[in-house]
Amino acid sequence: MRVNITCKGFTANDRQVALIEKKFDKLSKFFSDDIVVNVTMGYKKRRQTMEAMITLKGVMFRAEYTDNDMNVCVDKVVDRLASQITRYKKKIQKNHKQNRQILFDAVPESEEEEIDLKPVRSKTFDITPMDVDEAILQMELLDHTFFVFMNADTGRVAVVYKREDGQYGLLEPAY
Repeated sequence: MRVNITCKGFTANDRQVALIEKKFDKLSKFFSDDIVVNVTMGYKKRRQTMEAMITLKGVMFRAEYTDNDMNVCVDKVVDRLASQITRYKKKIQKNHKQNRQILFDAVPESEEEEIDLKPVRSKTFDITPMDVDEAILQMELLDHTFFVFMNADTGRVAVVYKREDGQYGLLEPAY
């Protein structure tokens, strides 16, 4: 497993880098291929934050944690990634019962109860062409955290969402 570490606003010392590599090496047992983990460390409101992302054959695993102690951040991020990988393995196994060794051949079986990932509600709505500012205003009026709309500038379906920091984000597909 290769760990790419990016630090924002500071430089990690050798001890921190060694600890991060050691902790993330625990995830290598989940994969048969050599994978790359992209780790970003920084500060958010005087607290240390860590984000890790693994991209594997079209599947993305991502975890983020913020705490006063970077060691706690590392532990929580690794635990969350391990949990996501295990859930994904169960989903793959459920869909391909005849081939139980599909993608993750070394993920230990968990004794946790199975999580049902089926939607509990379905909704249809008309998509109206509007610009991004109108979509943000509409999202705020509805008191939602995201809003799907047709971008009048591009003619594509897009999503605006409210970020943790109070700012807004825009998601547009790349066709």
